[in-house]
Amino acid sequence: MRGRLDNLPTPARWALIVLVLAVAYLLPYAGDVPIIGPQVVTQGIDWPTALFNISYYVLLALGLNVVVGFAGLLDLGYVGFYAVGAYTVALLASGDSSFGTKWVWLATIPVAIAIAMLSGLILGWPTLRLRGDYLAIVTLGFAEIIRITADNTPHFLRGDQGFAGIPHPPGKHADGTPIFGVRDATPYFWLGVTVIIIVVLALRNLERSRVGRSWLAIREDEEAAEVMGVRTIKYKLWAFAIGACVGGLGGVLFAGENGFVNSAMFQLQLSILVLAAVVMGGSGNMAGAILGGALISYIPDRLRGTKILGTDAYEYRYLIFGVIIILIMIFRPQGLIPSRRRALELKDRAKEVAPQ
Repeated sequence: MRGRLDNLPTPARWALIVLVLAVAYLLPYAGDVPIIGPQVVTQGIDWPTALFNISYYVLLALGLNVVVGFAGLLDLGYVGFYAVGAYTVALLASGDSSFGTKWVWLATIPVAIAIAMLSGLILGWPTLRLRGDYLAIVTLGFAEIIRITADNTPHFLRGDQGFAGIPHPPGKHADGTPIFGVRDATPYFWLGVTVIIIVVLALRNLERSRVGRSWLAIREDEEAAEVMGVRTIKYKLWAFAIGACVGGLGGVLFAGENGFVNSAMFQLQLSILVLAAVVMGGSGNMAGAILGGALISYIPDRLRGTKILGTDAYEYRYLIFGVIIILIMIFRPQGLIPSRRRALELKDRAKEVAPQ
C-alpha cells in the first residue's frame, strides 16, 4: 500500500491524503448520506460516540503496534498504560481525588504522558531478558497489578466507586456553551482524529529513523542485532516507553470525554482486543493497526440493537471476533493490510514448508 502511494505523483499523493482526512473529519455526518448512511451508522449507541470510541481504540492499536509490530515484543498488559493515563487525569483533575488539585484537563496531559512513559520503563527494565510467552505473562501481570491496586485502595484509586466530575477539554462556543459537552460527542471525535494524525506523523518519523531500524533488527533476530552493534536494551526500552505514551494518551482522551473512571473499565479483555486489532489489521503496519482498531470498536457498537436468536448480537461480540480472527489467520495470516516486509516473510516461509 505504501509502495503504491509513494509511486503516485506528489500532487496526486497529497490530494489523496487530504481527501482521506476530509472524509475522516466528515464521518459524524455519514448518517445523512442517502442509502449508505443508515447501513453504516450505529443504532444502539449514538453515532458520534461510536466514532469517538473508534478514535481511542485506534490510538491504543497504534501504541501496541510499536511494541508488538515494530519491536516484536509480545505485550498482553497494554491496558495498564491506558489505565495509567486515565487515572493520572482523574487524580489531578477530579474533585473526588485525595490530592484536591482540581487541574483543568489540558494541564494533565503532559503529566499523564510522562507518567505513562515512566510506567513503560518500569515494566520494560525488569523484562529485558524475557521473550515470547514469558514476556506476555509478565506484562499481563503488570496490567492486573494496576487493576487490583485500584480495587484495593478505596481512599486513593477508589476501586469500583471511581472518580466522578473529571473535567472535559476546554473551549466554548460564541454563545457561551461548552464545545466539549455531554450531548454531542462530535468535537471529541475531531479531537481524537487530530491526536491520531499527530501520533501517526511522529511514529512514521520514528519508524524511518535509526530507532525504527533498530526495532526492525530486534524483531527479526535479537541476537544477530546485538552482535551487529544494536543496543537492544536501549531500543526495547524505547519501544515500551513510546507504546506506553500512546496508550496513556488514549486514556487521557477517554477520561476527558467520559468524565468518570473506575477500575472496572480496565479489564484484561481490552488488552486482548487491542492485540487482536493489531494482528487482524496487519502487525508492523500503521494503516493495518488503524483499520484493526476501528473494526474492534465499530463492530460491537454496530451489533447493538440487532437480535440473534432473540438475544442482542452485542452479547456475541467475542464469539464473532474469535471466528473472524481464525478465518484471517487461515486465509490471510499477514493481516488485512500487512507491512510489505511481513508479507514477504510469510510468503517465503510458506514456500519453505510447502511439500516438494
